[in-house]
Amino acid sequence: MRVIFACAGTGGHINPAIAIAGIILKNKPDTEVLFIGTKNGLENELVKNAGFDIKHIRTGKLIRSLTFKNIKAVTETYKGISDSVKIIKEFKPDLVIGTGGYICGPVMIAARKCKVPYILHESNAFPGISVKLLAKKADKVMVGFSDAKTRLKRKDNVVYTGTPAKFSREDISSLDKKKCKEELGLDKINKKIVFVTGGSQGAMKFNQIVFDMVVEKLSKDFFIVFVTGNKNYDNIMQKKQNFEKENNINLNEYIKIEKFVFDMPKMYKVADICITRSGAMTITELEISSKPAILIPLPSAAENHQYYNAKVLSDAHAGIIIEQKDLTTELLYNKIEYMLDEKIINMMSENSSKLVLNGVNNKIYKCISDVIKK
Repeated sequence: MRVIFACAGTGGHINPAIAIAGIILKNKPDTEVLFIGTKNGLENELVKNAGFDIKHIRTGKLIRSLTFKNIKAVTETYKGISDSVKIIKEFKPDLVIGTGGYICGPVMIAARKCKVPYILHESNAFPGISVKLLAKKADKVMVGFSDAKTRLKRKDNVVYTGTPAKFSREDISSLDKKKCKEELGLDKINKKIVFVTGGSQGAMKFNQIVFDMVVEKLSKDFFIVFVTGNKNYDNIMQKKQNFEKENNINLNEYIKIEKFVFDMPKMYKVADICITRSGAMTITELEISSKPAILIPLPSAAENHQYYNAKVLSDAHAGIIIEQKDLTTELLYNKIEYMLDEKIINMMSENSSKLVLNGVNNKIYKCISDVIKK
């Protein structure tokens, strides 16, 4: 079997594609996989690190206004269709899978031209423009949230599969919390642990307010593990050093600042609550790890989809939403204090665990197998 994946832009589009490729290979190891992406996108690093080949096409990101930039994007998209047709004819796939984002347009149109079936996977509760436009002609549309089905016009080809994650509930359960704390350098922390990550996009204001809250409150009730991402790390570390020097204080008693956490299951194991954006993959991980969360949706996310993702947890009383426009140090501190009550942690943790969809990988592979057999 040969399968092409189309994904580009953000980890929210790329990581599900990589995970689905892994599901296929686990069930059918002789499958040949090829990714299609853009020349300079994040997909190049992530796909190559996952061990897959990637080819590039030209394409443009469309915006909802008549501008020169948009006209150029349309032109590039048409070129991308031609590029995709060439790749499909050379690779001869049995199936093409798209996981959202503007690159799906030219690739799926090319698949139709070449009479190759295509499947879409939409991780978000509110489907993006590309998925909405392409869903009608898709052989199947797999959705990560059941709410997404209600927002697509055609229903008969939509399957609620869930979103594949990098780890399972069993992976989390098998970990020893004390050992995880030691391995993460947190074994001397006797406070409640709050894990904070603003994701890779648009985290500057998010990061600034979190840091300001820490230095304003210097809480004895909780300790912050603060993952800034690569872009904001140096800036936050400089602020930390300046504050320590000016106030003759060691902030290491209150906060640990990291660029990245590479072993997320261990981090979820030791955290009491989380403060995060609300990308689809993050929501899935919070459910699997049964972690209560303060969710701060990325305001610039297309179709405001992160807000709708966050509502899945808040509606189930498994998390609290704070919109970024309302975010202040005082509000954030008060919500942390509220959520760190043991009764609240237990209630939200239980509610979060109920949202986990069992058999996600099997559902996804069955959907793919059904299309291939057809």
